[in-house]
Amino acid sequence: MNIKQFYEFFLKSNKISIDSRKIEKNDIFFAFSGESFNAAKQAETAIEMGASAVIVEDKSFENEGNNIFYVPSTLVFLQQLAIHHRAQLKIPIIGLTGSNGKTTSKELIHAVLSQKFKVQYTFGNLNNHIGVPLSILSIKDFHELAVIEMGANHQKEIEFLCTISQPNIGYITNFGKAHLEGFGGVQGVIKGKSELYNFLIENNQTILVNENDPIQVEKTKNYPSKITFGTDQSKYYFDLLRKNTLVGLKYKNQEILSNLTGDYNFTNLSAAVTLGLEFGVPIDAIKLALENYKPTNMRSQIMERNGKTLVLDTYNANPSSMAESLKNFSQFEGSKTIIIGDMLELGTESEIEHWELLKLAKSLNFDKIICVGSHFMAVSPENSFASTQDLMAELLKNPIETKNILLKASRGIALEKVLEVL
Repeated sequence: MNIKQFYEFFLKSNKISIDSRKIEKNDIFFAFSGESFNAAKQAETAIEMGASAVIVEDKSFENEGNNIFYVPSTLVFLQQLAIHHRAQLKIPIIGLTGSNGKTTSKELIHAVLSQKFKVQYTFGNLNNHIGVPLSILSIKDFHELAVIEMGANHQKEIEFLCTISQPNIGYITNFGKAHLEGFGGVQGVIKGKSELYNFLIENNQTILVNENDPIQVEKTKNYPSKITFGTDQSKYYFDLLRKNTLVGLKYKNQEILSNLTGDYNFTNLSAAVTLGLEFGVPIDAIKLALENYKPTNMRSQIMERNGKTLVLDTYNANPSSMAESLKNFSQFEGSKTIIIGDMLELGTESEIEHWELLKLAKSLNFDKIICVGSHFMAVSPENSFASTQDLMAELLKNPIETKNILLKASRGIALEKVLEVL
């Protein structure tokens, strides 16, 4: 099947689907198979459910008369289709990556820019070699801007995702201790994330720079096409605003208080305001967008439960983000319990990073420290539970009595389940 020929099917379709259970009328179904299942077996069913076309990589299921088309690789075909679609788009695309805060930044930027433009953006965490093509292919004729999140856990991944998304503006939130195993240490993280800078510089595109970050400053030194924020010498400067557990910013005589917790979100807010101002969104509209934004994605979520204040931050964790969360939570008023789960994908650095994190936690004088997962078990068995389920069983017998509770862990620990017993 030829990409240009198939593109006509795509333009007339509703959307791309990779889940046979969620096919809607006029969708195109890409049959992604796994080790234990052959999704091509669902091809005819997908057509019966209303799909306008199906892409399979098992030739025995091909039926062109029924719009079931064979390709050697559904993944490669999806990526090539996205590249072709991106080439037809005339709108600016903002590309985001970074070790921490990229999803929150993406959500905030979308909220701000949507005050003036029709903006498409990465849904949820669809930021990998499948998610980025799906995000690009979700951009329709009526969209005026797009915000695309790009995740990576090894070298050359951001470089590849840039060839698909072709960003016009790029922003790296920060360089932290995330995916150390895949990147090969902190310097590998810096090199891998900086592939976004390399693409932007090679293609004479624009870079958003936080000038409080020395790595960002050094990597973009002498590059002329920059939008800067962070210091009083930057194009945009903001003051930190705190109220109770919430964080915000001041811009000139305007105060914006978000529903987010943690000083680390000050930078995420600053980036969103900067891009809003750069694209001509009025400051009153920016304030409205940010003050109405409420996190619902297990990132810096504050909630009240049975008279207690809970901070739910369980979508991801690494040594950098975990340390910031603990320091922020230590400033909450009243008694405090932290429930922290394993930080994954740290490779040979895992034991020392979990040890250092636990040492930091003890120095912050929390009323109670609870750890979950095999990595914490290895360094502190007396404070730890092997699994979230084991902790839940314990909490049913001995509930937490403190006023404030923090839950923070890598996604694989599923620590949010603890909410059921709090």
